[in-house]
Amino acid sequence: AWYWNTITMGEHTGTHFDAPVHWITGKDLPDNRCDTIPARRFIGPACVIDCTSEVAKNEDFILTPGHIETWEKAHGRVPKGAWVLMRTGWSRRIDPARFLNVRADGPHSPGFHKSASELLANERHVLGVGVETVGTDAGQAGTFDPPFPNHTTMHGAGKFGLASLRNLDQLPATGAIVIAAPLKLVGGSGSPLRVLAITS
Repeated sequence: AWYWNTITMGEHTGTHFDAPVHWITGKDLPDNRCDTIPARRFIGPACVIDCTSEVAKNEDFILTPGHIETWEKAHGRVPKGAWVLMRTGWSRRIDPARFLNVRADGPHSPGFHKSASELLANERHVLGVGVETVGTDAGQAGTFDPPFPNHTTMHGAGKFGLASLRNLDQLPATGAIVIAAPLKLVGGSGSPLRVLAITS
């Protein structure tokens, strides 16, 4: 008389949410898990920074504070409580090997410079950042100082990450509202997501 499926997967599968407890720097913060974060913190205005031309030239492109400041000159200051979304065109890589882009020295994909993450977390007070790649750090971020600086900075400041986003090319630079509510997993460090963006 009914139909259902049983699913088994990791919290950080597909398009997904990173809670602060996902990283060691956020492990002791209050309200740092999927089931304890207030629901109001999943909704915010979107600031879409288009880096597609830079990434087309350099798969290891790193977003710096200068790129953010250039975007702000055109679109206004990133508001408190915003989702900052890095548009790279990476989601067009539908072949798994091209999407992960792993070579002998590890994966190669764009990401954030440590100073850009610090600016967004500590001076703009964003909700978090979103990317089209498999994670919110660059592919080579394991070699950075500190390793994985976006995870280290954002989650240490109680901020969030959205990974493997799609359709950022359909959003304006400003004016959209993003809803990114994870499953209410008890003690969850993250969750698969269906991210919604509302535009006028």
